[in-house]
Amino acid sequence: MKAILTLLPLAAFSVSQNVNFEQIPLEEQPIGEIPLQTSSVLTTEPLTIDGIPLLGFGTWNLKTNCSEAVSWAIQTGYRHIDCAAAYGNEHEVGRGIADGLLNTDLTREDLWITSKLWNDHHDPNKVEAAIDDSLEKLGVGYLDLYHMHWPVRSGSLGRNYIDYRDTWNAMSALVEDGKTRHIGVSNFSPNQMENLLNHTSHTPSVHQMELHPYLQQTDWIKWHEKHGIHVTAYSPFAGTNPTYQPGDPEHLLKNKVITKIADKRGCTAAQVALQWGMARGTSVIPKTSHLERATENFHSLDCVLKKKDLEKIDELGKAHHRFNNPSKSWGLDLYEGLEDSKGEHKKHS
Repeated sequence: MKAILTLLPLAAFSVSQNVNFEQIPLEEQPIGEIPLQTSSVLTTEPLTIDGIPLLGFGTWNLKTNCSEAVSWAIQTGYRHIDCAAAYGNEHEVGRGIADGLLNTDLTREDLWITSKLWNDHHDPNKVEAAIDDSLEKLGVGYLDLYHMHWPVRSGSLGRNYIDYRDTWNAMSALVEDGKTRHIGVSNFSPNQMENLLNHTSHTPSVHQMELHPYLQQTDWIKWHEKHGIHVTAYSPFAGTNPTYQPGDPEHLLKNKVITKIADKRGCTAAQVALQWGMARGTSVIPKTSHLERATENFHSLDCVLKKKDLEKIDELGKAHHRFNNPSKSWGLDLYEGLEDSKGEHKKHS
C-alpha cells in the first residue's frame, strides 16, 4: 500500500563539533528495517508482533526542531516513529517523515509508524475521524499501529470517566478498512485488560506503558507475553521528560550503577538504559530534539551487555517510581493493581 507524501525541504541541519549533520551517505547507514535482534547476546525477540523494530523514535514533547529531528532519525537508521494526536505535532512529524524518506530513497513501507487516539474521540462515531486527521497530518496513507492512548473518555464539562470497550470495537473496524495494520492500547490496568480481552475477538497487538529501570513491572510484562501482546516502553530514561516533576530517585542517566556499566562496556548511560529495555523483549521509544543524542541513542543497538549487568540494573527496580500518573488531575484511579499506582513509591537508596 503506497502512501502519497508531500515532500517539503527542511532547513539545513546545524553543525556540531562532535557530529556531522550533513545528509548521511546511505552506504554508511543501515537500510530498511532495524533488525529485531540487537548485538547483545541477551536480547530477545519481541514478545509477539511481527515487523516492529525494537528501537523507535518518540515524539512526545518534541517541539524544537521537530521536523528536522524526525528526518534526521530516519536518515540515521530509525525505522520506528511513535506519534500521537495529543502531542500536537503530527503535522511537523509528517514533514520530517517526508523529508527523511526523500533523503534516504526509502518508501513508506520501510517505516513503522504509530499514532494514538485521544480521550476526546472515544465516541465510536468519532474514532474514524480521529485516525483520518492523524493520517492527513502525518501525510501517510495508513498506520502500522493505532493505540487507544488511555482507557479514559473525556465527556462534557471536563468530566473524565473510564470507557474503552465500545471505542475498541470501533477501532477494530479501522483494521478492516485498511487504515491501520494493528491496534493497541496504552496505560491500561490488569483489570481493564482482562475485561477488554473477555469482550473482544480482536486482541490488542501492543500495549504501550511507562517502563524503565525504576519502574520495571516485570510480572506485568510476563502477563503480556503469556497473552501474545507485545509491549512498548515509553519514558525509557525514567524522569528525564520535562513534563515530570523532579525528585527522588536520582536522574537515571547519572545513576552510579548505570554509569559504571556504561564505562565498563564502552557505551553511554543512555545506550545502557535502552539496551536493557530491548533485552527484555520490549520496544523502546526514546525522544530527543538533539540530533547528536538521537545518533547516540541509535547506537544502543551496538551496546553489548552481560547477564550480570542486567542483574545489577534489575536491582534498581526497588524504587518502584512511576512518573506519569494523571489520576489526581483527571479524578480517576488509574493503574489499579500495578506498581506505584498511588504515587507512594519507595525511596531510592
